[in-house]
Amino acid sequence: MIRKLQEPDLDKIADIWLTTNICAHSFIDAQYWHNNFQAVKKMLSQAEIYIYEDKNIIQGFVGLNNDYIAGIFVRKEKQSNGIGKQLLDFIKNQHTKLTLNVYKKNTQAIKFYHREGFKIKNENIDEDVGEKEYEMIWER
Repeated sequence: MIRKLQEPDLDKIADIWLTTNICAHSFIDAQYWHNNFQAVKKMLSQAEIYIYEDKNIIQGFVGLNNDYIAGIFVRKEKQSNGIGKQLLDFIKNQHTKLTLNVYKKNTQAIKFYHREGFKIKNENIDEDVGEKEYEMIWER
């Protein structure tokens, strides 16, 4: 089931954010994610968040800022089970255009977004970590 974020969900999704980022971005020092944890947790409480829940357990979520996907995060043990696709399809139904940034070295995520109809628009450098990233776009 997909639903909107509720206040009691915040700690759980913040933990998913942290562990997923550390696992998916082994090319970035884990301390970077730990250092940004509290700031991101505060931003999550103010963002448009949709939760994927199964048997009352949060398995993943997507964060939006208007038409920008701040991220899709799925528990490591639940990845490759269609949860990310369900979250993406859910927000595609509400938008005619979506954009996102993804690190160039995160090839698994790039393949996922390509498969889901996203195209690379630009290549940039994330100044915070010095890594190349793609700006990707999807349009209905």
